[in-house]
Amino acid sequence: MHEISHNALPYPQYPAIVLRIAMMAASRAPVASGRLLVGFRKWYYNMCGFNKIGLLRDDTIYENDDVKEALTRIPEKMYNDRVFRVKRALDLSMKQQVLPKDQWTQYEEDVHYLTPYLQEVVRERKEKEEWLKK
Repeated sequence: MHEISHNALPYPQYPAIVLRIAMMAASRAPVASGRLLVGFRKWYYNMCGFNKIGLLRDDTIYENDDVKEALTRIPEKMYNDRVFRVKRALDLSMKQQVLPKDQWTQYEEDVHYLTPYLQEVVRERKEKEEWLKK
């Protein structure tokens, strides 16, 4: 077994559990490892903390030019919902508070509302770059 330094892990306070999960995933049958992987994803989702202030995963994407273009393409209701979540998260962050546990975003409820639009923008940008090369 290889030694893993605490500095190499994203959460130094959890090195034993991460190593144990990785070892279990490598030694289990595919069905068991699939369930284990989902369990690990849920654990990691909750450890990130953005769900505790009401954000979705797509709310945390860094806003570069592609993301800004994708935001112009989403429906107005989605955009307004995003603005509300971000403002509420900023307010909670300033107060150093989190939402009550029953209002946290659950892993199963997190929808990737921006990802399809972002993928389309990136595809179009790459296609345009290819045309400009010719």
